[in-house]
Amino acid sequence: MTLRLAFMGTPDFAAPSLTEIITAGHDVACVYTQPPRPAGRRGREMTKSPVHELAEGFGIEVRTPDSLKSEEEQARFAALELDAACVVAYGQILPPAILEAPEFGCLNLHASLLPRWRGAAPIQRAIMAGDAMTGVQIMQMAEGLDTGDILLSETARIYPFETAGSLHDRLMETGSHMWPRALAALERGGLTATPQGEDGVTYARKIEKAEARIDWTRPGEEIDRLIRGLSPFPGAWFEIETPKGKARVKALQSKYEPEESGAPGEVLDAALLVGTGEGAVRLTRLQREGRPVMDAEDFLRGAQTGKGERLL
Repeated sequence: MTLRLAFMGTPDFAAPSLTEIITAGHDVACVYTQPPRPAGRRGREMTKSPVHELAEGFGIEVRTPDSLKSEEEQARFAALELDAACVVAYGQILPPAILEAPEFGCLNLHASLLPRWRGAAPIQRAIMAGDAMTGVQIMQMAEGLDTGDILLSETARIYPFETAGSLHDRLMETGSHMWPRALAALERGGLTATPQGEDGVTYARKIEKAEARIDWTRPGEEIDRLIRGLSPFPGAWFEIETPKGKARVKALQSKYEPEESGAPGEVLDAALLVGTGEGAVRLTRLQREGRPVMDAEDFLRGAQTGKGERLL
């Protein structure tokens, strides 16, 4: 049996899921995604989301409402007469009328092991918290924030030098491959809904700009997790002194070295080992503002930031 579906998603993370659902032979009647946004260095060019571009390539109708709260938009959605809606990082809260319109409701792919890390930034928060494990789950959507019953789950290890970027890509692929299995089980009535537990609830709040600045007085292990958790975007950053004044630098990869120590922010050797409030952090991949990403050796050659210098 072929299911009649809507797909609701926006960023790169969602695009492979749409491809897998289409490849599985389901009828994707419509794709909902966020409206085109200004992009480019000066923000002048309106850019469609990755899901928007992909859906157009498949010849699927794309809708980009600013909100789904109006009766008109809800009636348009209901008129699709869907079996289900598949949701991946759509970017809007779905009103009850949307959740209830499809015969089997709305299913959401979420990048954590719920109830841990409900909310907007589960991948970043898991790394920043030092979690050893995470995963991807498909849940039955409810009115609360990521509170629905779990339908399908896959776990994933978080490696010691993992960045948010590398974990994002692994979970994106794992999650996309879950959709054909989940929808096949939905067709035959074989999906088992498991309520989330009340213990261990945490919230992955949106990353705030103020969090991204590195405070070298913090423990090195915490700084290392911050750097990796915010890499590649928005990027944890610090400043260096240059002949033209202070310049901002993003730290994109690092390694915690607990056996080393030094004054917070002081460069301790010729390979960018930096003192912290506890232990030290070796910076291995960086990006100075207005310049490409580079490894520590190339960065040092251009920035002339050597042993004894202080990072701000």
